[in-house]
Amino acid sequence: MSILNVEHLTHGFGDRAIFQDVSFRLLKGEHIGLIGANGEGKSTFMNIITAKLQPDEGKVEWSKRVRVGYLDQHTVLEKGMTIRDVLKSAFAFLFQMEEQMNEICDRMGEADEETMNSMMEELGTIQDLLMAHDFYIIDSKVEEVARALGLSDMGIDKDVTELSGGQRTKVLLGKLLLEKPDILLLDEPTNYLDVQHIEWLKRYLLEYENAFILISHDIPFLNSVVNIIYHMENQALDRYVGDYDKFQEVYAVKRAQLESAYKRQQQEIAELEDFVARNKARVSTRNMAMSRQKKLDKMDVIELSKDKPKPEFHFMEARTAGKLIFETKELVIGYEEPLSKPLNLIMERGEKVVLSGANGIGKTTLLKSILGLTPSLKGNVELGDYLSIGYFEQEMAPGNTTTCIEEIWKEFPSYTQYQVRSALAKCGLTTNHIESQVRVLSGGEQAKVRLCKLLNRETNVLLLDEPTNHLDVEAKEELKGR
Repeated sequence: MSILNVEHLTHGFGDRAIFQDVSFRLLKGEHIGLIGANGEGKSTFMNIITAKLQPDEGKVEWSKRVRVGYLDQHTVLEKGMTIRDVLKSAFAFLFQMEEQMNEICDRMGEADEETMNSMMEELGTIQDLLMAHDFYIIDSKVEEVARALGLSDMGIDKDVTELSGGQRTKVLLGKLLLEKPDILLLDEPTNYLDVQHIEWLKRYLLEYENAFILISHDIPFLNSVVNIIYHMENQALDRYVGDYDKFQEVYAVKRAQLESAYKRQQQEIAELEDFVARNKARVSTRNMAMSRQKKLDKMDVIELSKDKPKPEFHFMEARTAGKLIFETKELVIGYEEPLSKPLNLIMERGEKVVLSGANGIGKTTLLKSILGLTPSLKGNVELGDYLSIGYFEQEMAPGNTTTCIEEIWKEFPSYTQYQVRSALAKCGLTTNHIESQVRVLSGGEQAKVRLCKLLNRETNVLLLDEPTNHLDVEAKEELKGR
């Protein structure tokens, strides 16, 4: 049985086409991995099927009475809301029922006998639904999920705008879990999550009986939870049965067959055009030439998909730094409350350091404190000599209305337009992306713009905060090789 049907979907932004006559179906029990390079339209597709965005053409049809839960990588949590408020919002439909029940009770005093009986019946139905959905133990269910995801440790009444990226993702996951939707839509859920909670999510999805659609560039995670792959490329969406490894096998064979057919057809076209050119002017052979021209005109020409620009990440190196990179002395990081004990750390030239730990423990705050971007609560940081530091932040500031070209030009005003375009193209961005506003780009494309700034500045120390989040497989591999 089909839960979701998408037919003849066409959509674009300005002159940039995202989908061209795309069709899609979701069947009961299917665990779908939605894959494709950065900017191919995966998040746009999710926004269209959840009615956040209206397509230019096409039809999106859900089965009746299907409750959809959507974990969106771009969800904005409002200031003033606590973790508890967000988790309780999973039960918004139950609170609406309670309001209806209270309104009915308020009107009972003025009702005649017939209306009263009708009201009593409606009250009984609402009461049964509230009981069935555990309305009267909501607080204990919220506490239980908060404990399971480690949210209780940070304080369930904490303002959500004070949370790290990973903590926000956990809160949204918790809300989704409490909603118990019929269908899950997950947009890069493993971004910002620590290993422990990625494993928890993997187990949850493996045991999940209903259907889900998952966007992810985490290949081991995809392989462990999906049984269908939909591949988004060149405005089309193709279905493959199996996990990501199986998709790669079939896709390679399919591409080789298409290239072989393309070469054969191009040879045939060249021979026909040559015959027409040589024989159309001669009376004796004109009919044969016309016949071959008709064949050419009717031919369904095979087109190979254009290869996307492959990212090339070459870091520009500054002069050699001094032996000491930084040293912290009794450093205590945090905001109003300390996030660490006094820290005494030393980093020397040539060392490659991994900073690991649970979400919200203070990894980003430590980096910003070392750089002097966030004031420390106690202690101090001594930076070494001749440092040229390159800092890659997790996210770009929201509400940015500049284009990619303008964003790079701000950093490098002496660059010509050719140099700016060339620098962005080397990071794997196409002309359409380069001319778009940064805010309309996908998470992966925005990460490539931030990387572009870093690559074109001479550095001898790199501080990278979650650099692979949102990046597609090809970009991750290229960054790893550097």
